[in-house]
Parts: sequence; structure tokens; C-alpha cells
Amino acid sequence: MKFGFRCGLLLAAVVGLSPGAQAADQNKPLVKAKPLPAVDAPFFTYIDNRLTYSHIFNATDAGYFSPRPGGGFNGKTDMNVVAFTHFDTWAYGTNFFNIGVYKAGRNDPAAPCTNAGVISNPLPGGGIFDVAASCAGATDIYGLIRSTFGFNEIFHTNAFTLGPLRNVSLEVGADANSQNSYFAPAKRQFVAGLQFAFDLPYKGYLNIAPLWKTELGHDGFSQCGSVLAGPPPGCNPDGNMHFKDTWALEINYDMPLGFLPESIRYFSISGRAGFYGPKGPSHGIPGAEPTKMEINSEPIRLTFDAGQAFLGKSHSHELDLWVAYRYWQNQYGNDANSTPFVCTMMENGVKVSTNSCTQNSVATGITVKF
Repeated sequence: MKFGFRCGLLLAAVVGLSPGAQAADQNKPLVKAKPLPAVDAPFFTYIDNRLTYSHIFNATDAGYFSPRPGGGFNGKTDMNVVAFTHFDTWAYGTNFFNIGVYKAGRNDPAAPCTNAGVISNPLPGGGIFDVAASCAGATDIYGLIRSTFGFNEIFHTNAFTLGPLRNVSLEVGADANSQNSYFAPAKRQFVAGLQFAFDLPYKGYLNIAPLWKTELGHDGFSQCGSVLAGPPPGCNPDGNMHFKDTWALEINYDMPLGFLPESIRYFSISGRAGFYGPKGPSHGIPGAEPTKMEINSEPIRLTFDAGQAFLGKSHSHELDLWVAYRYWQNQYGNDANSTPFVCTMMENGVKVSTNSCTQNSVATGITVKF
């Protein structure tokens, strides 16, 4: 849906005349100034486009891991990411869009590998066997959009501004991804709710959004007929999943470190956190192990404004260098302490973590504004 608006601008010119000029012109007819023609106001009041390259150390992708020679499992893989981000403001709210391409290492393999270093095949008489294979790392394309519609702007009021609370908005959004792994996820997530926008010191902000969430997806692992799936009814007929509707809480903040001496006032901190409620049984299969609350966060990112530091204030944030800490628990809703064959495996009769469902990682990157 497109929204448009036009506004008219009327300029009046007041000319002061000296007494002599008034006397000389008193017999001339009064000529009224004509208003200037109406002009179009820009649809967007602010637009920000950025391109980022980053590297994530020790990332995870739930269910992908390799055995360690001395026992246990390695569920870590480095990732290279290229992402485009767009943000804009208009008369009634804001729009945020991000799409990223995540390229993993071989410990998070692309199809046809069913896990790192192996391809699982069915035995002629039943069961499965593994064939050694070395597949390239998987590529995941993930995009999300969030839009807000401010109540102050819609109702032309300041009733939703109180102290540090700047505005209350309706927020809607969606997530989608596609990955070329055996799992072949195709997530389709939709959210809607409210956003509470607060001001932070030094022109920073804090946005808190309680949301409703629904999620659809695809899962090659649990599709009936897959070499790794159980028999019906413990599988998905076509691999498609529809999870139970649940709640979500998304938090974002950003604040320049304005208390630093002016000579080094080039740093800011930002972060995000998403809390997503349990969404029913794993893989969307009735009777399967229940999912858990998922925490997907980047609690802190330290950014150095290289554009301002080296080129001056007029180039602020045209080039940013940053480092961040990332924490992701119960990845995709899988219980990190339980989900068999994904988050845990049996080793010598003991349940052992695959170390693939909880991510503790550091990321670093460079962002260019254009």
C-alpha cells in the first residue's frame, strides 16, 4: 500500500515604505501579492542506506556439527556476511529493512551433506549409512522488515509523549529466509504489536516492542521420506511447518558516548535483543518435544565513526568500524539442553551437547553509508 500526501506552502512578503514613498504612491492602486504555487513536500523526511561486511567468529547453526577426535562435538563455524540496510522516516512513522547473505564454513555444510563431512543414504534393507563427503559451507539469505505508525502523528497530538517516552506506535513486520542446506529452511514469520520509543542521553534512543508472532517454515530434516525423518505420524508430509502463535519482545537501542572528551567523541554503543516465546512442538509435529523460549541478541556493539574522525563532522557515520558480542540461546526454538539429534547426541550412553544450539560469538565489521 502506498501513502501519499501534499501540503501547500504560502509565503507573504511585507514591504516597509518610507513616508515620502507613501505620498508619491498614494494614488496608485493597491496590488496584492500573489501566493507562490503549492509545492510537493518530500514523501520521506529522512533516508539512510548502508552496506556492511562483517565476520562472525564461532557462529552456530542448530543441528550442524562434527565429532571431535577426543570426544564431544564441534558445533561452531565462522561466517562471512554481506548485508544491506535501509531506514527511513515519513509523515506517519518509520520503515526498517535489512537483507543479509550469510556464508558459513564446512562445519555448516550445504546440501547434499546431511551434516558436516557426511551424506546419509538409505540401506537397501532399511536403515541408513553415512558416506564421507566434503560439502561447501551453506549460504543463508535472511531478510526482515519492520514498519511503525506513530500515534502522535496519526492523531496530531502530543498525548503519547511523556518524560523520556517520545512516542507510541503500531508496529508490523515480517522475516523470511532461504538456505541451501539439507535442512532447506524457508522461514516466514509475521509480527504485529506496539512500539514504545524512549529518548536516551546524547540524542540516543531505546525502542521496546511487545509483539504477537506467527511462523511458517520448511524442514527437510522432518519431511516424510527423508533418510533422517521418523515414520508417520512423526514427520511432516511435505516438510512444511506451521507453528503455534506466540509472543515476542524486541528491543533496540543506540547512544553516542557524548560524555567522552570532544577530541575522541567518535564512539557510540548500540544493541538489540529479541525474546520469542515457545511455538509448540519441535518441527511442528504433534507430540514432538516442545520448543523453548528463544533469545537472539547482540547486547552491545561498539562503533567507531571513522568518517567523522578522519574527514570531519559533515562525513559522520559515512564509514563505521565496529565490534560486537552476540548471544543466541535455543536457536530457532530448539531446546539447547535436550532436542535429540539437533542440540544433543548420545555418546557412550550419555547425552552430550552438540554445541550448535547456543551461540556465544564476537563479530566485527565495516559499514559504509551511501
